[in-house]
Amino acid sequence: MIMASALLLRNGKVLVRAEKISLATTRDDIGHGTHTASTAAGRIVDDANFYGLAEGSARGAVPSARIAAYKVCDTSDCDEADILSAFDEAIADGVDLITISIGNTDAADIYSDTIAIGAFHALQNGILTVQSAGNSGNVSGSVTSVAPWLFSVAASFMDRRILDKVVLGNRRTLIGNSINSFTLNGDMFPLVYGKQASTHCSEDLAVSCSAGCLDKNLVKGKIVVCDSTDGVIGEGLRAGALGVLARAYVDDVSQIQPIPAVLLKPHEFEVLLSYLNSTKAPMANILKSESFNDTSAPVVVSFSSRGPNPIAPDILKPDITAPGVEILAAFSPNVSVSEYPNDKRSVKYAVISGTSMSCPHVAGAAVYVKSIHPDWSPSAIKSALMTTARPMSSSKNPDAEFAYGSGHLNPVEAVNPGLVYETTEDDYLTFLCKLGYSKEQISLISGNKSFSCPKKSLSDPNDVNYPSMSASVNAEKSFNIKFRRTVTNVGVANSTYTAKVESGEKMKVTVNPKTLSFTSLKEQKYFDVSVVGKGLASRSQVSASLVWSDGSHFVRSPVVVYSM
Repeated sequence: MIMASALLLRNGKVLVRAEKISLATTRDDIGHGTHTASTAAGRIVDDANFYGLAEGSARGAVPSARIAAYKVCDTSDCDEADILSAFDEAIADGVDLITISIGNTDAADIYSDTIAIGAFHALQNGILTVQSAGNSGNVSGSVTSVAPWLFSVAASFMDRRILDKVVLGNRRTLIGNSINSFTLNGDMFPLVYGKQASTHCSEDLAVSCSAGCLDKNLVKGKIVVCDSTDGVIGEGLRAGALGVLARAYVDDVSQIQPIPAVLLKPHEFEVLLSYLNSTKAPMANILKSESFNDTSAPVVVSFSSRGPNPIAPDILKPDITAPGVEILAAFSPNVSVSEYPNDKRSVKYAVISGTSMSCPHVAGAAVYVKSIHPDWSPSAIKSALMTTARPMSSSKNPDAEFAYGSGHLNPVEAVNPGLVYETTEDDYLTFLCKLGYSKEQISLISGNKSFSCPKKSLSDPNDVNYPSMSASVNAEKSFNIKFRRTVTNVGVANSTYTAKVESGEKMKVTVNPKTLSFTSLKEQKYFDVSVVGKGLASRSQVSASLVWSDGSHFVRSPVVVYSM
């Protein structure tokens, strides 16, 4: 059930929790809650590092914010009643914002999604909830944070990466993924292939260094080569190997290892195997990890869950992306830094990856916006961050908006967005009607038993006043879609905005009217966006962007049409 570990936040307080905590206390005994909390609101600390890696001044997004922790999980699971109770407690305590890095492994109907229900209650009290989008990888429709009132966050790289080098006996250097704090004492050490380091497992299991296969006498003082990733590091640790070199299947993220270990991309691993077969006495050395500059950033990481939204197909999810790879932040010194019980290292700072890490970046940015605009609604704050997000490259991110939503977090611009898309509670309830939910199902979400769906003909769910625009269409059939939107002026009282559209050849986007003139702040204007196309191939998508600008503000919304 639990995707990552927890958290709930505020400007006055940041509501935070770890994924698995002891029954007797809210003290973090996994490290994840500490890490996410300090990312959102930790104070400035000089010379923070993980054994010299990622060294520098560390700080949370809003160092002046205060944190309140609410226990919702025990050592094995997170009880839904406890999650709802934590939302209620946070609301009663007057938090300004909730950030929660918990989620389901699969998307659930909104009326049965505990976090969506708790977040709706928070919304009713003027509180925005930020949630991690999921770590289910680049699989279509894997996003699990689906309700439109949730702020759903994907994870992307920043320009600092941590990698490791392996030097072979022939002086060939291979580069792989690892956060390795160890330095081996010596120049070269013997290599042994997994199938040669086991006396009691089949060759297939031994090659992969499966659990219990490695013979302690055969790996002592040696670096083991394993043709697999899952669990091989722990097996090398159990058997007492000097180090481990393994084939990586997720090859764009480095994790903290309990012993000298490197995960190699397939082509690098094949070079290693070729070297093993070329000599009777293969040798290697695993160096300590180093930081590298990644000029391609930001790019959405492979583990970050993708759209389209499996529950509400016409609401684009995730909403935004933020740094979530190899993030240095505070860590509980009483917890194994690599999650292996035999790893006894104790640290104050660790490097972790996940949408759990990107989520508090956005939460902190939202609190920053709220601190400057305390009267803004949750939807206005969300809109400000989405419409000012930096556009990202679809050539670097093949899933495009289904990977990064509106783009990469840009908090400095969000405090002055010019226009915002505001959504009311009734708008969300009507949206649920459009999804086909019954009065009883809607009341499970809202607690409002008196609400009834409008009797008049319902328009499409894509008419909810959302900062992005998305619609699913039938494959191979022409489409004609209309989005109705309302924007509120929060920039300059007397201002005129002009619409600019950028789109590809497969669809035509028109805006009516093309200019919006305002004479006062908080004034609202309506417009329609029409999208026409001749048809899309099965399981394909096309996108455009709509930008409203008065010359100084640039209010950008992605427009996505896709076929199921």
